[in-house]
Amino acid sequence: MLKIPLSDIIAKITQEAKISEEEINNRIKAKLDQLSGLISKEGAAHIVANELGVKLLEQTSGKLQIKNILAGMRDVETTGKVQQVFPLREFKTDNREGKVASFVVGDETGTIRVVLWGNQADQIANIQPGGIVKVLGGYVRENTGRKEIHMNDRSKLVLDPKGETIGDVKTETVQRKTIKDLTESDSNVEVLATVVQIFDPRFFEVCPECGKRIRGQDGLFSCLQHGNVKPDYSYVCNLFLDDGTENIRGVFFRNQMAHLIGKAHADILAFRESPDLFQDMKNQLLGTIVKVTGRVTKNMMFDRLELMAQTVDPNPSAEDELQRIQPSS
Repeated sequence: MLKIPLSDIIAKITQEAKISEEEINNRIKAKLDQLSGLISKEGAAHIVANELGVKLLEQTSGKLQIKNILAGMRDVETTGKVQQVFPLREFKTDNREGKVASFVVGDETGTIRVVLWGNQADQIANIQPGGIVKVLGGYVRENTGRKEIHMNDRSKLVLDPKGETIGDVKTETVQRKTIKDLTESDSNVEVLATVVQIFDPRFFEVCPECGKRIRGQDGLFSCLQHGNVKPDYSYVCNLFLDDGTENIRGVFFRNQMAHLIGKAHADILAFRESPDLFQDMKNQLLGTIVKVTGRVTKNMMFDRLELMAQTVDPNPSAEDELQRIQPSS
């Protein structure tokens, strides 16, 4: 099933139907009430778009612009300019070993991470920022709210394809907001706030090859894609942020938690065995000011907004913040 983020649906309806975001949210709420909670908010938004004659999917096959790539797509083709390159990493489990690498590619409509598995990962040595690449036969997953193209041995990566040109790459614009002004449709927002409460991290088993969550039975763990594996562990840390206007729960998964507390993966896993060790981290973090970018989601169980961290700066520049608030001459 193709998944269109709620924020993208609302933005598309706003643009095409020429109505306010507030009116769209009211229509979505009315549709949810009408259907007595038997549909998701995204589903209600799809119905609203259809009623207003707004076509959400511009293209789902053939060569796609990055803005049209959706989680759940398979056999994806796209072309873009390399923005960032990340090194190859090797892994080994009791049953198998492998390699993975990744890079970020962009076009005139946006950027996306491309993840290379197995023999595809060897090509990372030949990929340079600024070069043009063509992706063929990729499949799209969602990772902490962001889309990724994954490539296996059945996929194809063409470096410097003939006849392909890319204009200026469109990068995401981060909007600084106060916490009281955050809305559920904010997908790339930044807050500057103080850490006022921290909860112990929670650990869960993941496949060491693809990183997906796995569950055990009788002491054995199995991944749908990679079979029986010896689990690795990922983690999430929740905390409350306060900027003087309001507070919000921030959710920091593996990489974001590591950046927040400045610890390596092995050091964080030590907290799983000895939770008391995390108390020192709590004491260090309480009262510190951090800059967090991410997307806002609605926790339906507790009826509250939460900030899913995508990047975190644990030491924001005081000089940059002063320049931000000083009036321009």
